[in-house]
Amino acid sequence: MRIVHAASELFPYLKTGGLADMVAALTGALADRGHEIAVFMPGYRRVLDGPHVAGMKLSHRLKIEMGDAFLAGDVQVLAPRPGVTLYLICREEFFDRQRPYWTGERDYDDNDARFIFFQKAVVELLRLTDFKADIVHCHDWQTGMLPLFLREAERRYGVTLALKTVFTIHNIAYQGVFPRKSFALANLPEELMTIDGLEYYDQMCMLKAGIVFADKVTTVSPQYAKEIQTPEFGNGMDGVIGTRLDDLHGLLNGIDTAVWNPAKDASLPARFSVDDLKGKQVCRAALLKECGWNPKFKGPVFGMVCRFTAAKGIDFVFGAKEFFAQENCRLVVLGGGEKKYEEAFEEFAKAHPGKVKVCVRQDEAMSHLIEAGADFFLMPSLFEPCGLNQMYSQAYGTVPLVSNVGGLVDTVIDLDARPDAGTGIVFAPKQEEFDAGLRRALALYEDKDRYAAVQARAMRRDFSWTTAVAAYERLYTEAL
Repeated sequence: MRIVHAASELFPYLKTGGLADMVAALTGALADRGHEIAVFMPGYRRVLDGPHVAGMKLSHRLKIEMGDAFLAGDVQVLAPRPGVTLYLICREEFFDRQRPYWTGERDYDDNDARFIFFQKAVVELLRLTDFKADIVHCHDWQTGMLPLFLREAERRYGVTLALKTVFTIHNIAYQGVFPRKSFALANLPEELMTIDGLEYYDQMCMLKAGIVFADKVTTVSPQYAKEIQTPEFGNGMDGVIGTRLDDLHGLLNGIDTAVWNPAKDASLPARFSVDDLKGKQVCRAALLKECGWNPKFKGPVFGMVCRFTAAKGIDFVFGAKEFFAQENCRLVVLGGGEKKYEEAFEEFAKAHPGKVKVCVRQDEAMSHLIEAGADFFLMPSLFEPCGLNQMYSQAYGTVPLVSNVGGLVDTVIDLDARPDAGTGIVFAPKQEEFDAGLRRALALYEDKDRYAAVQARAMRRDFSWTTAVAAYERLYTEAL
């Protein structure tokens, strides 16, 4: 098949979360299976100046209709791996910024124009290159209007650009809602700006466009597909989701074992496997040393890597401050996000420098070291569409503590519910349940034989894209 993927980020070029990992791994896995893949993403300054664009060259200059004006853009192209071509949609006015989506305090005021331009440019390039896609696969609100733009261009020019479209909801909480006046930038028929189209409480919603107009709609885990049909998890979109149940599919993500494999991970001070864990002890000592602690510390090390937002259960961690301050354990946290959480974490670490280490930054190497060197990994999310870190943790022999939501339910087996099959600790997203989970972790760590059994079961599970990609192939075939 000839398959197009459009996304606002892609590992290793730019990553703010699991979206970048998923798109990179899925497109690579599809290429490995013999499909022809084209990937489109914005040409952010960080990408163009980054270390992964060797061989990049200018392929097209575009003029994109945006309301009453035409805006110019360039397309840079490169081939990152066999079977995959990457197109970077460039316009300095829109993408020459320090962060991809927001200032650090609020969303950019022109995100509507930025991503309408990006989506229209994808369509125009498909027309100019005559790619003739079987599938155009769109990811999250930043590409939600792409199915519409495709069909409008086909009508205007009398061509077929793609046979079918797929829209994946990575996180329904992020919806791309803009003032009604933003619709003028789309140059679409006015009848599309209604309650049956893009209109959402007298505003324009890009996520809704993807849900309504794509041929197939997917989420990144079976459990999340069920959850977003409810008011509790649907973020106001449960009614819209209810109109597409026949075309809604929950497909579990995998992990890229070329990047996340403790037996081959070049970023680690030592490699290890389920049959030889000596290297994990080296990684543990290296993590402790990196945090300024005694590498021979004997108690459990808890790790956490995430965006600092309420949705990640950050408040539960602060609610358990006494546990981390008083128990014979260590806590290492890596990430960034909302300023109030960054400052709160830094104050927590400052108050307990011998117990708590916080790194407020994006650091891929450090995230690998935490996954490899920690004994437990914390994911107390309020909701989690899929989650990847709980899968990374199991692959690296680090026992995950997770909430019973979304993809966490689909990928972690609670060791108390199923003693002979358990691979982690699962709890309801409540403070008292999280606190109890931490106590369960201490008890498990004291029982070395039981801990080793849980660790071994987790490491033997197969979360690779070799397995996960087959579900996407079936979906594409069904759509066609």
